[in-house]
Amino acid sequence: MLNNGRTIPQFGFGVFQIRPEDTAAAVAAALQAGYRHIDTAQMYGNEKQVGEAMARSGLDRADVFVTTKLNNDAHVPDDARRAFSESLSALGSDYVDLFLIHWPLPTRYGGDYVSTWKTLEEFYRDGRAAGICTARCGSPG
Repeated sequence: MLNNGRTIPQFGFGVFQIRPEDTAAAVAAALQAGYRHIDTAQMYGNEKQVGEAMARSGLDRADVFVTTKLNNDAHVPDDARRAFSESLSALGSDYVDLFLIHWPLPTRYGGDYVSTWKTLEEFYRDGRAAGICTARCGSPG
C-alpha cells in the first residue's frame, strides 16, 4: 500500500530487457494471463509498446496499474517535466499510477535532488502521477 492509500497489485510484469519490438506482444500476453501491474521505465525504451498493448487489451485504463521511471539524465526540473510528458504520451495515458526517480543520482546534477523530488510532487498534485517515489524507497506515497 502506498502512503496515500492506493494499493499496488502484488503480481506485476516488468519489461526490463524486453526488446521494444517484442514488448507489445509480451505485455498483451501478460494482461491476458491476468497481470494488472506493468512496470516500465524511460530507459527501457519500450513505454510506447506498453501503451499500445494496454490500448489493444480492451481493459479499462483504471484496471491496469502502470509504473514508469524518470531517466537518469532528466533530473533537472524542466528536463523532468519534459520527460514525464513524453512518458505519458508514449504510454497513451493522461496519468501513471506510480512514477519513480529511477536512480537518485544527485552528484550528476549538482546535488539538488530536492528540486527533482519537488517536480515529482507537481505531477502528484495535478493528478498525472497517482504515486511518486524513488526506486529505492521503502514506502512510496
